[in-house]
Amino acid sequence: MPDVVTFGEAMIRLAPPHFERLEQTTSLDVQVGGGELNVAAGVSRLGLKSLWVSRLPKNAVARLMENRVRQMGVDTSEIIWTAEGRVGLYFVEFGAAPRPSSVLYDRANSAISAIEPGEVDWPRIFKGAKWFHTSGITPALSNSAAAVTLEALKAARDAGVTVSYDLNYRGKLWSPDQAQAVQEPMMDYVDVLITTEEDTHVVFKIGASARSGASDTKGFTQVAAETYKAIAQRLQEKFQFKAVAITLRENPLVWRNTWTAICYADGRFYDDVKYDLEIVDRVGGGDSFSAGFIYGRMVKGSYEAAVRYGNAFSALKHTNPGDFCWATLAEVESLLKGASLRVAR
Repeated sequence: MPDVVTFGEAMIRLAPPHFERLEQTTSLDVQVGGGELNVAAGVSRLGLKSLWVSRLPKNAVARLMENRVRQMGVDTSEIIWTAEGRVGLYFVEFGAAPRPSSVLYDRANSAISAIEPGEVDWPRIFKGAKWFHTSGITPALSNSAAAVTLEALKAARDAGVTVSYDLNYRGKLWSPDQAQAVQEPMMDYVDVLITTEEDTHVVFKIGASARSGASDTKGFTQVAAETYKAIAQRLQEKFQFKAVAITLRENPLVWRNTWTAICYADGRFYDDVKYDLEIVDRVGGGDSFSAGFIYGRMVKGSYEAAVRYGNAFSALKHTNPGDFCWATLAEVESLLKGASLRVAR
């Protein structure tokens, strides 16, 4: 039985090599990834048993995806195979300052967007599981996908499974008002919210970008220039989460970023070091934080460890191509001890 269950869409990622533009390239690098799948792959790399629930069409592209997923040690036995729909695609065009990297989606009518309540036997899947993770991308795919997401959250709560939810707002999938209306009721079933200040402001109207005098739906006054810690505390107060984690990225250059996170839980704030990143590929960095956070909380037993393992695993993810983090637990723990940048011999 799995330790961690995740639910969501995965796509085929296609990217031109050598910083080429899509319109000039003659070849594309093929990777597989998706928010919840990246988390399942990450916790598997760290030594936990993970299960990814999704819906895929019966074709060679989907089998390619399943092969890559199984390579990461993720259980694919609960994938729903269907004769309809397709695998979504997304194209990544890697930039360099002053041109940012960009993403082009081709995911309409994906097989998972047609998923319906009742297709997944959530009570059976959650039997014996300890943690469930999903994100705001999944309910954005369709009304039925939103209904299944809520169905899964309720079943996880009934089964006594800890639930984490990455807000993960995608403006190309839905509007801020839609995202708020659909997701606020879901928060009743979430134990741990993982988010960014920007997504929090867009979806829940809480954040440093808010203007003084405005109010959200439960009467909380918005105050400009709130600190990240105040945002985390207000999210906890509003939704009664057990923990709120906010990831913090600074990107002075496309390939030079900093990364850290904070967590608010049990009336305390947990901080960590700030990592300076020489980026190879930043896609999946937030998902790797979620994976490390889950591992730290489940295995090491504290939110302090959750933040530290989440940050370290995410920092290491930025050093390898693709959506998945290929770091080992030993590498994570070496980084936590202050590993040298000298060549390991």
